[in-house]
Amino acid sequence: MRFSTATSLYVFCATLVATPAAAQDVGAPGKLLLTNGIGTIEGAAGGGLTPWAVIAGNATKDGVGGQASATIVALPDYDVAALSGAIGGWNRIELSFARQIFDTNRVGGALGLGNDFKFDQNIFGAKVRVAGDVVYGATWMPAIAVGVQHKDSLDDAVVRAVGAKHGAGTDYYASATKLFLNWSLLANVTVRATKANQNGLLGHGGTLGDTHRVQMEGSLAYQLSRRLVVGAEYRSKPSNLAIAREDDWADAFVAYGVNRHVTATVAYTDLGSIATFEKQRGVLFQLQGAF
Repeated sequence: MRFSTATSLYVFCATLVATPAAAQDVGAPGKLLLTNGIGTIEGAAGGGLTPWAVIAGNATKDGVGGQASATIVALPDYDVAALSGAIGGWNRIELSFARQIFDTNRVGGALGLGNDFKFDQNIFGAKVRVAGDVVYGATWMPAIAVGVQHKDSLDDAVVRAVGAKHGAGTDYYASATKLFLNWSLLANVTVRATKANQNGLLGHGGTLGDTHRVQMEGSLAYQLSRRLVVGAEYRSKPSNLAIAREDDWADAFVAYGVNRHVTATVAYTDLGSIATFEKQRGVLFQLQGAF
């Protein structure tokens, strides 16, 4: 596994969070610890694989906050790295950006792309919480948010060569999220309309489909303490490319709130078959700084 690119992402994030503010107590004013979520692989606040109806940053309805994350996913045949950031305003709106790097390692040579060929894409996102609250309000009324993610491949010619119809595309989603304090349990359901191949890294659409298809995503998280959360996620995927089957994704994670400003996450991930290579199961690491 090669971590040269990902290591630089961690240095960036570590520099961001190593500030005097990071020493503030967990009980400082703002959102409850960990209720801003972590940075998804696409940049939006939520879990690792799927967005939640939470808004990035520690600020409440009276201010603006944000968070930045460095993520590594180490798989048997590939490495994925992502650098993302998001700004949240008044616990209502969120703007996000993510840069993803998908390193094919030796597989690139086997596929005729050359060893260590990297697929890169930029993801621009926006989210609005339209109703409810994750923590407060009626017990059974979740926060509900709608969002959009525009994904732009930086390797348009290559993704078209492997069968994608488009190098860029847009996902649309709606999320419902609730933290049940009595049970220390957070539940999330996200419905997504997408035609992205491998999250957009291999373009959008293909010979097996070139329309937006509805996919289901979900998360469950249990709070062991104020700082420590364990959980699992599932994300269904379309399969549009004739050259390779695309499987659903799943993970099991542990997130630790070092303090209000720093969160560390590790997860076991199962991404299934990617570009004809089966059993892509590995580990996700993330370091996040928030204000």
